[in-house]
Amino acid sequence: MSLPFPDHPLRHAITQELHVRTFESVRAPVAVAHIAYQCGERGSGANVDHLLRLLAHFGVERPAPEDVGQYFFVDLGDLRLRWERHTEFVTYSFTRSLAPEGAAAHPFGDKPLGVLPQDWLGALPGQVVTAVLLVLESADMPERTTADLMTVFGSFPVIGAEVAGGAGLAWSDLRIHADGFGRILLRDQGLTEAQAGRLVKRVLDVNTYRAMTLLGLPAARAAASTLSDAERRLADAAARMGSANDGERAARSGDPSSERALLAELADVAAEVESVAARTTSRFDATAAYYDVVRQRLEQLRQRRIQGLPTFTEFLDARLAPAVNTCMATGRRQHTLAERAARMTALLRARVEVRLQEQNRSLLDSMDRRARLQLRLQETVEGLSVVAISYYGLGLVGYGLNGLAEAGVPIDPTLGVAVALPLVLGSAWLGLKRTKRRLHRDVENEQ
Repeated sequence: MSLPFPDHPLRHAITQELHVRTFESVRAPVAVAHIAYQCGERGSGANVDHLLRLLAHFGVERPAPEDVGQYFFVDLGDLRLRWERHTEFVTYSFTRSLAPEGAAAHPFGDKPLGVLPQDWLGALPGQVVTAVLLVLESADMPERTTADLMTVFGSFPVIGAEVAGGAGLAWSDLRIHADGFGRILLRDQGLTEAQAGRLVKRVLDVNTYRAMTLLGLPAARAAASTLSDAERRLADAAARMGSANDGERAARSGDPSSERALLAELADVAAEVESVAARTTSRFDATAAYYDVVRQRLEQLRQRRIQGLPTFTEFLDARLAPAVNTCMATGRRQHTLAERAARMTALLRARVEVRLQEQNRSLLDSMDRRARLQLRLQETVEGLSVVAISYYGLGLVGYGLNGLAEAGVPIDPTLGVAVALPLVLGSAWLGLKRTKRRLHRDVENEQ
């Protein structure tokens, strides 16, 4: 059916974007194995190919390319798979229904990943950031006591809260156990299947995004030593720039070697700071974005305190907030150092330019003195040239008069030379002046 109005080419895509992060309705008891691995912002084709290999293993018909975008859900029989592609990581969630008696006795004894091909797991196109087993118990199972929780989570301190406004309970220790997985235990206290699905997804999102948030902390710690060294070098350079003695010595000697060395030092520091910033800026920005998602999901859990246990919000705020603040402070520190290096470089360049201008002015003064000297010499030479030209001119006149006298012309050669003397001198002087004016005019026309 054709529309009676022009359709934007992205209309359907932006509408579909509202539904790519959907949840799966679940009924307790169920177990969910959730894996998130970092794969970078590229290589989406490799991730889709890996998903298709798993579907082929279970005999699932290959989906159309447009059906595998950022989100894909499929029923594999005993397992239900939800696959999601995020900016720099991919998540697999495998859900399996549990027998009530098994879930009560050993909630994490049933591992949904046991039916997956091990070579497929080993070939994940990335590095696993978090892997967690989540179990949702039904309301008719025996209530969990403190002793039960110690059995489930071991000797680790447990955090927990009433969630979904009291319709559910949640416990975890947010640690990695001997099997390589974290553990999250949920209990249905009156959840609908849709509420249970939303709760499972929000809890898994909290676990995934808190792990992605903390990826920025090692980068901040690694950058700290480099930034401290850069701060020390900048302080030393500032002290050298502000030293009056160094400036006076350089001014007296006219040797800019100290400025060149200082400029090279500042350039090295600036390059070092920019290199660290290039490696960490995107990571710190991602840390801030992921932290916002964690806080949003924690708020959506609508937690209430369980007596004697810290809530998820209290626990994560105490751990995540300092880590995020460290990343943000490191980012600001990088920016400040880069600005300081740029300012100091600009100041030093200005000082060098002033020094060069002073040297150029001295050179121009020297050239001006030489030009005046050359002008005086030129004027002296001009006078000598007039005398020399006149001398040779009078010689020619004398030869001519002597020749006429020998030919019988009644003329006195000596008197004739005396009479021609002022004429020859004037002609030589006027000729030189005319030549000089013509040369000046030609130079002016060229300019």
